[in-house]
Amino acid sequence: MNTPVSRRTVTASLLAGAAVLGTAAVASAVPAAAAAGRPRGPHERPQAPTVVLIHGAFADASSWNGVVGRLQRQGHRVLAPALPLRGLASDAAYIRSVLDSLTGPIVLVGHSYGGAVISQAAAGADRVKALVYIAAFVPEVGESALQLTGTFPGSTLGQATVTQHYPLPGGGQGDELVIRRDAFHRQFAAGVPVRTAQVMAAGQRPITLAALQEPATAAAWKTIPSWYLVATEDRNIPPAAERWMATRARARTVTVRAPHAVSVSDPGAVTDLVLSAVRSVGPGH
Repeated sequence: MNTPVSRRTVTASLLAGAAVLGTAAVASAVPAAAAAGRPRGPHERPQAPTVVLIHGAFADASSWNGVVGRLQRQGHRVLAPALPLRGLASDAAYIRSVLDSLTGPIVLVGHSYGGAVISQAAAGADRVKALVYIAAFVPEVGESALQLTGTFPGSTLGQATVTQHYPLPGGGQGDELVIRRDAFHRQFAAGVPVRTAQVMAAGQRPITLAALQEPATAAAWKTIPSWYLVATEDRNIPPAAERWMATRARARTVTVRAPHAVSVSDPGAVTDLVLSAVRSVGPGH
């Protein structure tokens, strides 16, 4: 079973929307045009996996900066695209287009709402060899992120958010959520330095209410090996819900004493779990 440990220590278990203002961290992923349709020569080395990192609600791709830097220093190819946060189906379609632009095996990582996105985007994507969920939603077909949040008690996100309106393309208004700046540190990034949390709050990306309510239409975790990081101090997704989703997905699970913004507070622990998935894939898969 999962046992909470100190912030810098992660205990592996065999149980099966954070934002930082800045630019997205992108490493040189091999473009599809470089080798599309070309068979590997007899003396070419098998291609190592590309790690694709998908942020969640109230975040942007720079929330992965600490993880990206660590992976790059070890020579891994990394891509951290921006997620529109407008709707589950449209967000998943966008990420699928990113995946289809790459060559070779892929390790796909999602934080928070990004977990629902990768579960849908990876369905039928043969080159996605591992799914890594970081304090993330892992929905079954028909489930929504909002529904899973309420599966167990403990989330205080509803009290910490405010609703904003935005124009819809065909006319009218839609609703989107942001975390109140005065609540952001405690709600989203407890344990992160105050100044860092203030920058994160200023740069947070809103998510539409419709995206959180939209049911999943695919569950790639049923056929693709999965890993999960449970953040025991999470106030967005109840840790009990995270454990339950990880168990249902038969994910290789680790537990970290960290807030929802674990990729910012504990990038080393996140990187270690991603590397575990990368090692399981290895070159040539």
